[in-house]
Amino acid sequence: MNGMLLALQFFTSIPIRKELSMEKRHVMAMYGALPFVGILIGLAMTASILLSDWIGFGSIITAVLTLIVGIALTGGLHLDGVADTSDAYFSYRDQNRRHEILSDPRIGAFGTLGLIVCILLKFALLQELIATNQANIYVLIAVPFFARSAMVLYFVSTKPAKASGMAVFFLEKLNRGPLVSWTIVCIVAGLIAIGIVLETVVLPVVIEGVIVLSLLLYKSWTIRNFGGVTGDLSGAFIEGLEVVLWLAVLIVL
Repeated sequence: MNGMLLALQFFTSIPIRKELSMEKRHVMAMYGALPFVGILIGLAMTASILLSDWIGFGSIITAVLTLIVGIALTGGLHLDGVADTSDAYFSYRDQNRRHEILSDPRIGAFGTLGLIVCILLKFALLQELIATNQANIYVLIAVPFFARSAMVLYFVSTKPAKASGMAVFFLEKLNRGPLVSWTIVCIVAGLIAIGIVLETVVLPVVIEGVIVLSLLLYKSWTIRNFGGVTGDLSGAFIEGLEVVLWLAVLIVL
């Protein structure tokens, strides 16, 4: 329970007004619970679509409201990672300067463009899924679930970009082997479940391929350009992978 509360406290805007222990086993539990935070977000987005449909809204307004629900539940945390990553990468500076930009709370022109592109892509894909009646509860749960599961694998398998910071603090408290094993079990169980409920073999295979390819490419890119993983890069990974997974679902279904 402590791990789930920590996951909600650190990765959502849900108010958990309680001082929680940050011992190693609790941090482990927090990252182990992170995929299930994705399920909660997916359920909230489903509720938004059902409510909009009951009211009689069209697919555009429904997509906007559903996207707002997703952003509100994360407090824009991951989108902040998109903005900071865009500003840092497109500065074309050395790694030290990029790290300074990542830590800067201000947003620049490239960060703004990155945010706009990311939000527009998610809106367009979500609207298309709703308009074609493919935004069912299973898909809405699967995408944020798989994105956060893959982020855990990316986070624990990549060296920290800086000698200090939140990424270093959490990585030092993680027993990576058991966490990787648990996360892979969650992903495999999710793939089997989505294949059964949607009666398809193709979609789970495509999702698996997207996760593996995205993980390898993004890890290589962040090491090459930033020296490793940071909190902002992890948030950007979640947002980017959600976009790719929505696209994969739309193409396959």
